Amino acid sequence: MSFDFKKDPFENFLKSYKEAQLKGVPDANAMALATVNKENQPSVRIVFFKEFFEMNQNRGFCFYTNYHGRKAQDMQDNPKVSANFFWPHLDHQVRIEGYVEKLPREVSEKYFASRPRASQIGAWASEQSEEISSYDVLLDKITALEEKYKGQNVPCPPHWGGYALFPLEVEFWFGKSGRIHERYVYRKTAGGWDRFMRSP
Repeated sequence: MSFDFKKDPFENFLKSYKEAQLKGVPDANAMALATVNKENQPSVRIVFFKEFFEMNQNRGFCFYTNYHGRKAQDMQDNPKVSANFFWPHLDHQVRIEGYVEKLPREVSEKYFASRPRASQIGAWASEQSEEISSYDVLLDKITALEEKYKGQNVPCPPHWGGYALFPLEVEFWFGKSGRIHERYVYRKTAGGWDRFMRSP
């Protein structure tokens, strides 16, 4: 794949992302999101990139979650995060370092309304990251919620919504034979982006 350093990191990301989709990469929008809590304990999990969001002349990668869960608590205590997209079919990664901010409520509610109904019910049923006595307890809650919202729209829970990850650094990594990989880096500055390459 040819890489055009003249383009901004978002243009190059979309080019890579679309190529991954065309190549049939499963869950091409999956990204590993790493957070660090106030005890400096890191944690990582997969979330799904949904769209870009513009705020204060910055563009961010959007994802959605339960605001009561561990990652949300980590991000409340420390908004600095990193994320990684890995597309093995392309031997290509995109690494992002930056910070998160919550999306406006109306954005979260609009996206929630587009989700499958089962996912909407699940957002109400799950007390994310909390201990439960059994899986049946969760299934019972889902059954009760399905009855509660029968014949009506499921509203967006107040404890559920989105974040935008605003990059301060974006690295495009291309695997090469002999481990002589190509690494193209964008670093955010007051005037735009610095561009440079890293040694593998």
